[in-house]
Amino acid sequence: MAIAPVVVVLGPAAEAQNRPPEVEAEEPEEIVVQATRSGRRVQDEPIRVEVLNREEIEEKLLMRPGNIAMLVSETPGLRVQTTSPGLGAANVRVQGLKGRYTQILADGLPLYGGQTPALGLLQIAPTDLRQVEIIKGAASALYGPSALGGVVNLVSRRPTAEPQGELLLNATSRDGQDVTGYAAAPVTSALGASLTAGLNRQDRRDIDADGWASLPGYRRWTLRPRLFWEGASGAEALLTVGALGEHRAGGTLPGRTVADGSAFPEQQRSRRYDAGVNAQLPVAGWATLHLRMSGVTQSHRRRFGDVVEHDRHRTLLTEVSLGGGQGATRWLAGAAYQNDAYRSRTFPVFDYSYHVPALFAQAEHTLASRLTLAASGRVDDHSDYGTRFSPRLSALFRPGPWTLRASLGRGFHAPTPFVEEIEAAGLSRLEPLRDLRAETADSASIDVGYARGPVEGNVTLFGSDIDHAVQVQDVSSDRVGLVNAAGVTRTRGAELLLRYRWQAVTLTGSYVHTDAREPDPDSGGRRAVPLTPRDTAGLTAVWERHGRSRFGLEAYYTGRQSLEDDPYRSRSRPYFQLGAMGEIMLGRASLFLNAENLLNVRQTRYAPLLRPRRAPDGAWTVDAWAPLDGFTVNGGLRLRFGAE
Repeated sequence: MAIAPVVVVLGPAAEAQNRPPEVEAEEPEEIVVQATRSGRRVQDEPIRVEVLNREEIEEKLLMRPGNIAMLVSETPGLRVQTTSPGLGAANVRVQGLKGRYTQILADGLPLYGGQTPALGLLQIAPTDLRQVEIIKGAASALYGPSALGGVVNLVSRRPTAEPQGELLLNATSRDGQDVTGYAAAPVTSALGASLTAGLNRQDRRDIDADGWASLPGYRRWTLRPRLFWEGASGAEALLTVGALGEHRAGGTLPGRTVADGSAFPEQQRSRRYDAGVNAQLPVAGWATLHLRMSGVTQSHRRRFGDVVEHDRHRTLLTEVSLGGGQGATRWLAGAAYQNDAYRSRTFPVFDYSYHVPALFAQAEHTLASRLTLAASGRVDDHSDYGTRFSPRLSALFRPGPWTLRASLGRGFHAPTPFVEEIEAAGLSRLEPLRDLRAETADSASIDVGYARGPVEGNVTLFGSDIDHAVQVQDVSSDRVGLVNAAGVTRTRGAELLLRYRWQAVTLTGSYVHTDAREPDPDSGGRRAVPLTPRDTAGLTAVWERHGRSRFGLEAYYTGRQSLEDDPYRSRSRPYFQLGAMGEIMLGRASLFLNAENLLNVRQTRYAPLLRPRRAPDGAWTVDAWAPLDGFTVNGGLRLRFGAE
């Protein structure tokens, strides 16, 4: 539950949208976007970028301190979709596109892998984030084959001139606990350091008493130190390393069975280690040299019933670019190399290693201060899927309080075995991959915004066409295969956002309509893309006294969704979710309480979660189309130390 909406850039007044009433006359904070690589202020970007600032992150941090799922789930056009009811895994769908097309970055680096695992979203804590940047639509021109659907860039907090820290303690009514901490301090006049650490746990819970864990249990620890260096003449560098360990358990509870009379536990042990560098160095006063390097290795031990899978994922990135600007023109050009590899000790037939060298360039030019044009392109020489060109064109026009943006892009995605269904059920029933073609997509959007005084509004029309989308097809009663769709997957939709501010109260309403259709791999016809609500809407009301207290109410509507291979129903029920939260600040300490899903909406109140027989892909559950945990309350204490 989030009491503040996403910051959508609507026009010249958009920067001021989060200032408390008592500082309305002050200059707005300047927000510089990193995800587009241009170094522009967010309101000057031809590519539409939605930014969540630190204030909004703090509000969502109080609702779910252990991961960023809630941070992005209530952004219009984004949907956090549960992919595995057994282990609770989830990914981010952007404007109706599958979650495997979304690239999640940390300070511009793929520290969670080229294709973020479905559990990756649930293992990233928001404690140390300064802002979150979201680009919707094909972004392969900026980031290659992992960004076919969009990019979510997590930007870390920077140390200040004085030491500062934060400790958060949280507990839930479903037997979950979180302890997260952040500390930052200057080391020298040019060097600063930060450390983020967390301990998170959740007891396994069978809420509907069917013998299957509605909430999987987990134990997780995370550690991330960072160094920040700022030199003369604008030179700067970020060095980060990270480590994570988690044990997650779901499936049948001890002594309980599925329909065939057998126990079916699901477990996953994860280890992730990563390191990265993001640096820039001015060159001769007319350009800046940029360097990005990162490496991540992730190992898993997964259990699906009697089958145990051992595997390892690895992603390496090296990128060098040179950028600059003169007058109204800015440019960037560079080269990159990325390696994505997978090794399975249990099923080595699915091993792969993709080597992708690339060249890219982008340019932006501003005409008469109101019209900005941008073009970018990238050529990837994929070791398995050949040479691919990914262009993107964007335009920004700002007449008075209005903002108009248009964007058109193309991208591609290199197939792997890990589509949503396979990540949820494992590899044991998947046929070896044969003759798959790369998935390619064209996306477009038109965005119209208005901001004047206390009123803001934004309308976005978006669409995408995906060729050769990879789908799961039943081969027999206990085997499945991956095939390219025999046709185009088309998505069309619209987003609407309205916001009104009156003194200390902010009201926000949003609505998203999505029409997504794909070829049916079984019938040969066309069908609605499963688990894609045609209509979603939200309404939030927030009252805030800056530095003292905040209270909020929210209501969210999720419309009907098409369901695939569900023996109980072909379409889901629509549902509403209500929530409320409050925080009282007592100096450097604050007490918070958050109530989620006040109407106790739960999928198992309308249909069973467990199947009467096992699916061909190996799953014992139907897809999750509604909450599984029902009404939940969490609350706790937050302590701040050092500088504000």
